[in-house]
Amino acid sequence: MQDNATEVTAAGIARLAGVGRAAVSNWRRRHADFPKPVGGTETSPSFALAEVEAWLRKQGKLAEVPLRERVWQQLVGHPEGPLTALVHAGCALLLIHERPTVWLDASAGSDARLAAILPGALEQVLTARFGSVPGREGRAGGSAGAGVNESGGAEGVNSAAAGPGVNAGPIASGVKSDPLVPDVNPDPKAPDVNHALPTAAVNPSPTGQAVNTPPAVHNTAAVHGTPAAATGSPTSTPATPTPRTPTGPQLLPSATLLRGAAELAAEIGARQAFEFLLGRHLDANPRQYTLTPAELAGLMADLAGPARTVLDPACGTGALLRAVDTRPDQELYAQDSAPGLAALTALRLALHSRAGVRGAAGDTLRADAYPELRADAVLCHPPFNERNWGHDELAYDPRWEYGFPARTESELAWVQHALARLADGGSAVLLMPPAAASRRSGRRIRADLLRRGALRAVAALPVGAAPPYNIPLHVWVLRRPERTPASPEVLLVDTGRFAGEGRGGPDWPAVREAVLDAWRAFEREGRLAQRPGLARSVPVIELLDDDVDLAPARHLPPAAVADGAEQLTAVRERLGTTLRLTGELTPPPAAPAPGARWPLTTIGELARGGALLMRTGGNGGHARVPVLTDHDVLVGTAPSGALPESEEEAVLTEPGDVVVPVLGGGSVARVIDDATGGAALGRNLVLLRPDRTALDPWFLAGFLRGTANNRQASSYASTATRLDVRRLQLPRLPLDEQRRYGARFRALDEFERALRHASRLGEQLVRGMYDGLTDGTVAPD
Repeated sequence: MQDNATEVTAAGIARLAGVGRAAVSNWRRRHADFPKPVGGTETSPSFALAEVEAWLRKQGKLAEVPLRERVWQQLVGHPEGPLTALVHAGCALLLIHERPTVWLDASAGSDARLAAILPGALEQVLTARFGSVPGREGRAGGSAGAGVNESGGAEGVNSAAAGPGVNAGPIASGVKSDPLVPDVNPDPKAPDVNHALPTAAVNPSPTGQAVNTPPAVHNTAAVHGTPAAATGSPTSTPATPTPRTPTGPQLLPSATLLRGAAELAAEIGARQAFEFLLGRHLDANPRQYTLTPAELAGLMADLAGPARTVLDPACGTGALLRAVDTRPDQELYAQDSAPGLAALTALRLALHSRAGVRGAAGDTLRADAYPELRADAVLCHPPFNERNWGHDELAYDPRWEYGFPARTESELAWVQHALARLADGGSAVLLMPPAAASRRSGRRIRADLLRRGALRAVAALPVGAAPPYNIPLHVWVLRRPERTPASPEVLLVDTGRFAGEGRGGPDWPAVREAVLDAWRAFEREGRLAQRPGLARSVPVIELLDDDVDLAPARHLPPAAVADGAEQLTAVRERLGTTLRLTGELTPPPAAPAPGARWPLTTIGELARGGALLMRTGGNGGHARVPVLTDHDVLVGTAPSGALPESEEEAVLTEPGDVVVPVLGGGSVARVIDDATGGAALGRNLVLLRPDRTALDPWFLAGFLRGTANNRQASSYASTATRLDVRRLQLPRLPLDEQRRYGARFRALDEFERALRHASRLGEQLVRGMYDGLTDGTVAPD
């Protein structure tokens, strides 16, 4: 029963069988016993995965599917949707991580037995890691409503201000609760907080102490202590702790997925299994989520400094809290308006470290889950440009110490929320849109932040640092002032010069070094000497004009161009040398040849036969090594990425490997040379390591770049093209003939690299000439 609940599309069947979707369509027409659709639409039907696998096995068409792919297919085909499936898998993986013998006992039997036993086991481990939740005890085996609200997940990662209509625990009005999000407030022993749930408390300490127990809030007549009648606004839905223990009936359709996830955990570890499934889900739904890049999350965590208690009020998938350096007795607090995402973040953090974790689902600005929390640090990537953030309801909210934000200034509401949740002297680091530094509607709040010493630094990031990628976002560093400094100054940093090319992102090591070096020097001395074009500290009095414009570029002197003309001359000479080399490497005239009809094989067949090893990029490794990204492969640059440290074994490249990007629709394959060997393989890349006695690397890479070859191996979604590397074709040729083709492909690669280098030098020369002529360092004659 539970197998049949998992559905798969025609594209999934094609991947299972290692064929194209056209072949699946032919099977449906030609074979009367082909499984009938069980869902989907007439034009895009879905089929029961178990029936499809049985039919393919009977026909001898079932390809050897890697374990990761099989588990992923079970997740995406889950009848309650992938977000519910992820939460169920995360709960099981946490149980495996914390109490492996309990899982072994629960899984040693039928799926029905597993679903009956598992809720009780999950109840114990979830309570141990996240605290007890009223309504969790005594309900583990019972039946509750549906799974995670999938629509909540579609609002986007940073959606904590999306509005009051979020699944929450039962309140006086009788709202039905989300079964994966527990009822309000996790400690039944703490004082009365929610009038509709008289035994509940807010925010239990992971150490067991009763903390953060505010006076009556979020009851049927008040929001943040302000009567609803005072503003004429409706009552907000209270925030609710998460994750909640799924029931037996909810877990039964997930039984096959949970067993597959356990098998994957045995292979790569429970933490890595969850990171793989979560990362694959985020990659498959890029428009649903606004992600915080790992490099940016690490920078923001370092700016905040070491902290025992850390809050992220718009946590999304937990990237910022995951970047925090671990400390003894650490407590991590997370909230998001999407219940599914809040649950995923809590599970992810619990798998990542031994810190105490508290997660909550709810609209942070309207229904703060931690009103009495005074954290050491707050990290936040808030939603931008929100009009419906609670302006009308929250006019008299005590958090607005620095002024009531205008309806168009939602970001300044998040800034003040962060400051209100800090202990005296605590630090907050927020990612902000550049407009928040200069909009006239926010100038009075910015002025008060400056006067009282709350705003300490504004750092402008390069274009492409984080979504939206077309604008240079800012990082604001704030501190809850213990006292107003006598002569306050603010640090302004502009790292725009470190922007990368195309969609590869900025030069993160350079950005990190520039920002942290300036910040640490400013923290030590209280001021920073001018660094032209990069950083300086500005007296607050200089900023308190009519605009209170905090954009760093408007207050930094231009970078000094020493010996500008000489530098441009050197670039011109290098360009000339490169152009001459390009001419020498230009391919000879193409000789016509009759169309060849070689016998073909596929990468999947070669991998099964042992002629090559196939690996996919990972999410981390034991040591920080350079990472070859998909952008590096596409534009032919050196490894430029970084992956977070984890216990997962990184896939390291070797000279002679062939690397293929799977997203983007380009016909690209790169042979790893000695300079690139040793770099870790990034995400969205597949590595092919040929047996040199059977396959020539340059022959392999050259034929993989064929346009027709890529077209027949690609699948198309509404927003992206994905390459199924296993379906790429290769002619069966003797090794000597392979080497003939390989030599020609290698020469073409050298020509291509020379063209790219010449293009970069040409752009540098043109940009330098424009800059030199306009700033007076280059004469027009």
